[in-house]
Amino acid sequence: MATVELRFSAQPEHVRTARLVAAAVARRAGVDEAVLDEVRLAVGEACSRAVGLHRSHGITAPVSVALTEEEKAFSIEVGDSVPGPGGDPAESGARNGSGVSGAGPDRPDPETDGEGEDEMGLAVISGLVDDVEVRSGAGGGVIRMSWPTPRHDPEPTADAAARP
Repeated sequence: MATVELRFSAQPEHVRTARLVAAAVARRAGVDEAVLDEVRLAVGEACSRAVGLHRSHGITAPVSVALTEEEKAFSIEVGDSVPGPGGDPAESGARNGSGVSGAGPDRPDPETDGEGEDEMGLAVISGLVDDVEVRSGAGGGVIRMSWPTPRHDPEPTADAAARP
């Protein structure tokens, strides 16, 4: 199982790099050429979502991307450091620049602002990827997406297919 890991600061300009790396690794893993645009778009959407969450919550930790080539699938996990519902930001180290967690005058309440954009991003990802899983906990969230890769078994020949 080969894995490529990428971590980048939560800046929108780094999303393009993550998309390019994901497409290159997916191609090498054997993902069908016709699906590479979907991989690029889904990774771009997941990374943009993570960047937006980090920025709206004042988190300076990097966004993480793990690209894994398995025997019959290629998967990508995009992780953020934003605590999920019921998560305590103090426990996960989520802090704004002044060391204070939670909403404040310079930061919108995470429960009301950006929720629609977050849902839209997840809807786009779900439309692009058949196998997607979204997890969230006290340490942050992860979007796991996977695509099938062709089997490495040789295709049967015409002679073998004709035999009973």
